[in-house]
Order: sequence, then structure tokens, then C-alpha cells
Amino acid sequence: MSAAVASLACIAMLTGCSNSTTSSESAEDTAASALEVAQKAIDGKVLSTGANGEKAASADVADLTDEEVQKIKDAHLKAALVFHYAGNDWYNAQVAGLKATFEELGVEIIATTDADFSPDKQVSDIETVLAQNPDIIISIPTDATATSAAYKKVAEAGVTLVFMDQPANDLEAGKDYVSVVSADNYGNGVASAHILANSIGKKGKIAALYHDADFFVTEQRYEGFKKTIEEEYPDIQIIAEKGVSDSDLVAQSQQQADAIINQNPDLAGMWAPWDVPAEGVMAAARSAGRNDLKITTIDLGESVGVAMAQNQLISGTSAQRPYDQGVTEAKIAAGARVLGKTYPTYVALSALPVTRTNLKEAWSEVYHSDLPSNIADLMKN
Repeated sequence: MSAAVASLACIAMLTGCSNSTTSSESAEDTAASALEVAQKAIDGKVLSTGANGEKAASADVADLTDEEVQKIKDAHLKAALVFHYAGNDWYNAQVAGLKATFEELGVEIIATTDADFSPDKQVSDIETVLAQNPDIIISIPTDATATSAAYKKVAEAGVTLVFMDQPANDLEAGKDYVSVVSADNYGNGVASAHILANSIGKKGKIAALYHDADFFVTEQRYEGFKKTIEEEYPDIQIIAEKGVSDSDLVAQSQQQADAIINQNPDLAGMWAPWDVPAEGVMAAARSAGRNDLKITTIDLGESVGVAMAQNQLISGTSAQRPYDQGVTEAKIAAGARVLGKTYPTYVALSALPVTRTNLKEAWSEVYHSDLPSNIADLMKN
């Protein structure tokens, strides 16, 4: 190799290094500025109201004294956890918070069910659980209307009922159930909108997937997202909205996102209602060679964390606090059952905006554990 060619090779290598560094720095700056805008929008507040318009109360209302804890232990309660579906990071964290707190309170968990988003399956689950005579049921309805009669039976059986995120329809708070403990779903929608908008330079075409079901939780998220984009970012156009509701949400989300991306080559970004559909959007973007697409969502699952750590596709998310929700649900249920305490009918925990900038700290806050080693290693690159 001649000296001139060697010199050019060195310059090329240095230029590549410089471009890579500049690109990385630019991505970090964008992540930091998008996070700042989202955090200011939330500012520690809860923006959601309950399904019946209730103002949110703080999770502090669930606190118990040492004397109260001992009274609950002495009651030797039994509890059942009746979920809409299972197996994702949100579910695992929610169950961890419930198990840890019930263990501290001496409450035995006698059943944990997974309805796989089927109202019929959840109705059957409730009937099966009731036959085991629990004192407490903690549950989230798959469909607020289709499961209503089953939850009425729970109330009629004298079981203490606390809902996660949303109540079943036609049940009376304070009579049929104690309280709803929720994430700030509207606030999560707002924060994820700000992160997406600021990740694409506050202008361009975006698309959204929404959860096509009678599910107050995800309806609030989409309302918060869409209203924020439409009212605060006039140079951003939502050019496609597609619903997802299949049990195989990743596959259906990928199919919907494939169609949107292929029909709109100038698409700048996309939103998904939580991290599982977001996996399908990521798969569609990779398949189309659109690694430049910016995606935001709700929840801090591992796949989202990996993508953020890699600076690929996921610009950010707005996380729930499922572990802390589980802790709060358990305390409220036990306090109502044994101590006769009354609680606000809607208790909510504030949204947690997340980009690569605060990924490590946010993970610890959401899961009460360290960032997984595979994600931590990616953060070093």
C-alpha cells in the first residue's frame, strides 16, 4: 500500500469514527431533550381520572402501621389474583409486588389466573376462584362489560375486591369493590407523545396502533397521546390509525405496521399502546429496512429497554409502576378486609417518562431491581 493510500485509509477511518461519535452524541442530546419535555409535562402529577371521573388519590393512603400489620397477620387471610393476561414484564412486576406484600402481611395467595385477554375465560376463572373461598380478590377485567356479572358475584359472596387499573361496569365503588389502583394511563399517553414528537424534530408524519377493545386503561393512553399531538404539535400529522386486539398481539401489530410503513415511505414515527405491540412495530420496521423509524410506547419491558440501550427504533416510553401498584393493592385490600378501613375509590401512581438518558434509574424505580446485565452492557457501547 502506498503512503498516499495508507493516509487516505487512516483519514477515512478517523472520519467514520468521528461521524459515529457525532451521531451518538446527537442521539443522546435528542433523548435528553425529549425526556426533559416529557418530565415537565408530567411534573410528578397524575393526569388521569378514574373510570367514573374520580380525582386520583396518592398511594400513601395505603400505608399501614406496625400494629395494623400485626392485626392483618393474625387474620390469616387468603387471596386470589385474577389477571387479564400474563407473561409480560408488567405482569411479572405486578405479581412480585403483590406476593412480597402479602407475604409480609401473612396473606396466603391461593390462586393466580391468566385469562389470555378472553372475557369468557376470565368469567370461568372467577367462578373457579370463588369456589376456593378467598377473602380477597385482586383483579383487572379483560372487558369491563362482558365480565361485569361475574364480578357482581364476587361482591355478593362478600369477598373484598380491589381492581387494578379499571373497574368492571355497573359495580358501585365502596360497596361492590373497595378501590381501583392504577397507573396514570392518560399521563403515560401524554409523556409518550412528547417523546415521539421531540424525537422527530416536532414535524412529520406519524402513525399509531391502538387497542381495539373496551378497555379503559388503553383508551386513556390513546386519548392522552392523540390529544397531545393534535393540540401541541401542529406540524405533526397522524396519517394512519390501526387497531390491534388479537391474542397474538406481536404478530397482529407487525402485520398492521407492515402495511402502514410500506404505504408511507416518508413515515417518521409510530406509537404503540404498550410494549408488546411495540415489539411487532419494531419487527415491521426492521423488515422494511426502516431502522431510522422512531417509536414510542407505554411500559418498560426488556425488549424496549434493549432497543433504547442500542439507540435503535425505540426513542422512549412512559412507564407504569407495576411493582408499587401491587404493593398498594395488597395493603388496601388487607386494610379494608381486617381493619374496616375505607379508601378513596381511585388511587393512582404517576407516569415515569423514560429515554436512554434515564434508563438505568427508571428500571430500578419500576422493578425495584438493577438493570439486567445484557442491557447494562449495551449501555456501555
